[in-house]
Amino acid sequence: MINAFAVMQAKGALQAFQYDPGPIGSTDVEIDVEYCGICHSDISMIDNEWGRSVYPLVPGHEVIGTVAQAGSAVTTLKVGDVVGLGWHSRYCMTCSTCMSGDHNLCLAVQPTIVGRHGGFADKVRASAASVVSLPPGMDKSTAGPLFCAGITVFNPLLEFNIHPTDKVGVIGIGGLGHLALKFLKAWGCEVTAFTSRESKRQEALAMGASHTIDSTDPAAISRRANTFDLIISTVDVTLDWSNFLVTLKPRGRLHFVGVPLQPLDIPVVALLRGQKSVSASPVGSPGTIAAMLDFAAFHRITPEVEEYPVSRLNEAVERLRSGAARYRVVLNMRE
Repeated sequence: MINAFAVMQAKGALQAFQYDPGPIGSTDVEIDVEYCGICHSDISMIDNEWGRSVYPLVPGHEVIGTVAQAGSAVTTLKVGDVVGLGWHSRYCMTCSTCMSGDHNLCLAVQPTIVGRHGGFADKVRASAASVVSLPPGMDKSTAGPLFCAGITVFNPLLEFNIHPTDKVGVIGIGGLGHLALKFLKAWGCEVTAFTSRESKRQEALAMGASHTIDSTDPAAISRRANTFDLIISTVDVTLDWSNFLVTLKPRGRLHFVGVPLQPLDIPVVALLRGQKSVSASPVGSPGTIAAMLDFAAFHRITPEVEEYPVSRLNEAVERLRSGAARYRVVLNMRE
């Protein structure tokens, strides 16, 4: 039996829950969970904001632990390996995107907490193809958020061939944005943080930003016309996107990894002038996750986390829900 924590209804509290996972699949691994991050996507699933939640629901998709069992066909991992599991737990492994290395774009992908139970538990199972080993020496207590927030902001750097000489803006300095600043600084870019909170300005500069701009000040934004090669938006609020497009250089890109609550209001003429682009992306493939972990280990990049014992799980969820967390929340599943 797997001992977990589940919600029984939308917006419910997490409570003790057991389930029998059955025999392990030939291509699967079972992970002894040591740490598990809490992400806003977990809260969205707890609250059924996306209409995809099935209860009982065991959240948790920023899993760090040790391989406890490996299926008979698994050759890439072995018992005792220190590994992580992110938003995706299974790919079809036969479609053109999987075969091209773009597993995260697989149309049959299985999210870790949609229609299955995740990592708020003592154990979790997933396809070995979706489980990635940690680099030697990486701190297990802070690594979990890299498997969701980290890969979400790292993936565009590879996808769009960002150069060390590029100027990049980051909108929103929170769970995603603070990691974007750290990665971009290490990448060599000149980074500007857009934030509406005065309290985060000095923190943004300490984490890698060279400049900060008030994201709600149209005049301040307009003064940066023709500046950025890339702007990454991590926020869920609606902003004056046309104003941000003005700050892009020719062939510049406004890229969304956060999901605004309202449809984008972007005039096509603003894109035509300068041949600019608007795009979005999900998390990355296992190969990109492995590259991101190596990059983070080499540059000593770690998420800023608040650690809670699993005994205070509901308190930890409410801490993240309140927006007060700096900047990710991680559960110690052994306490």
